[in-house]
Amino acid sequence: MPLVSMKEMLIKANENGYAVGQFNINNLEYIQAILQAAEEEQSPVILGVSEGAGKYMGGFNVVVAMVEATMEAQGTTVPVAIHLDHGSSFESCAKAIHAGFTSVMIDASHDPFEENIAVTSKVVELAHFHGVSVEAELGTVGGNEDGVEGGIMYADTNECKELVDRTGVDCLAPALGSVHGPYQGEPNLGFKEMEEINTVAGIPLVLHGGTGIPVADIQKAISYGTSKINVNTENQIQQTQVVREVLEANPEMIDPRKYLGPGRDAIKDTVIGKMREFGSNGKA
Repeated sequence: MPLVSMKEMLIKANENGYAVGQFNINNLEYIQAILQAAEEEQSPVILGVSEGAGKYMGGFNVVVAMVEATMEAQGTTVPVAIHLDHGSSFESCAKAIHAGFTSVMIDASHDPFEENIAVTSKVVELAHFHGVSVEAELGTVGGNEDGVEGGIMYADTNECKELVDRTGVDCLAPALGSVHGPYQGEPNLGFKEMEEINTVAGIPLVLHGGTGIPVADIQKAISYGTSKINVNTENQIQQTQVVREVLEANPEMIDPRKYLGPGRDAIKDTVIGKMREFGSNGKA
């Protein structure tokens, strides 16, 4: 099955009360594990690629080639989107689009509101011309993940409506108390604000920092229009834990397949759990 835009999968999720997971990829093992999980669970899936991870893997063209080759080799039949996570500029989004990404996020949330509108509109124009979906952000997601960092700043409801109306984005990530990376203490999401934004925005919402949020809060967020949930840290934690355990038990081991393989299995198991938690299993 060819790569698809995430627009249709998120509209379907929004209409049917579940969320599609974005699982960030960092190397081949992540791609294999996430696609295996999606196929077994018959779940649509979004492969997130940060600018840093894209550079690490050899560039956006290499990422797309790896994903497409893996889908063919594994016989992937479920809907798969490749999404630029936290694109920092129009130029970065354009490079991803021309490399074959089917979705991009333009994160101009740190810029003044009018500048966010301007750059987001420019990205939407190019992306939609190529059939690519666009995610935008307002407010600031806390924490630090792959160089993306900030203190928590809630999105403004009126600004969310204005950004959607003026730019035509396909989904919106309003910062409402989630953080990148591990939480320090209990997550405290702004559900009142989420409900208000869902009412006025009229498009699927996105929750960044999905690791560590209690299932009850996930379900509540989905009921308020959250149709895409991003997960990266939890996969990294589980993979790293297994790799450490294997190497500690086998200090003479040097074959990367023998420790990265079990790490890959840990990623797959984590993704399967998240797909079931988000309700996307069986929805392909």
